Amino acid sequence: MIPLDPPGEASARMEPRTLVSDEERGNALQRLQQAFADGRLELGEMEERLERVLTARTLGDLLPAVADLPEEEAVELASTGGHIRRTGAWRVPRRLRVRSEFGKVRLDLSRALIRHPVIAIELRLTYGSATVVLPPGATVNADRVRTVWGSVTCKADGPAQPGRPYVEISGELEYGSLRVRTARK
Repeated sequence: MIPLDPPGEASARMEPRTLVSDEERGNALQRLQQAFADGRLELGEMEERLERVLTARTLGDLLPAVADLPEEEAVELASTGGHIRRTGAWRVPRRLRVRSEFGKVRLDLSRALIRHPVIAIELRLTYGSATVVLPPGATVNADRVRTVWGSVTCKADGPAQPGRPYVEISGELEYGSLRVRTARK
């Protein structure tokens, strides 16, 4: 897995006595489901691991249930001078890294195939701008986006809602800008 957390933040959460968060439990459940769907786990083993994940109180209880399973790595989209554009029914990964030197970025999630309740998008833009369009009902947190000379306009921020997509945007925009909005009807 490619960590998207600042140094030290992920390691602080990896303390075995740390209580399990809803997000960590959800990620573990998704990894189990994917491993079962891929044929890596038999039904009996899947049931045992599910019970372990659902009853885990600490990371020390949770991690052994998924330690031997592959983690989904971040998908990276990169461009030096061109545009990066994803629209329509594209499959949104749980973790998406977008790097662009001079071009524009447009990530339209309004009709995308979203399998994960939480989506992490990391932006690295030197010049240029990014637009993220959310599906109706989705919320976003763009508080971890740093700008040098750019700007961030977010018209859909709010806490995660059960059953609705939640997007966490982080990264750095040197001279670029970020605009986040919900899809127009």
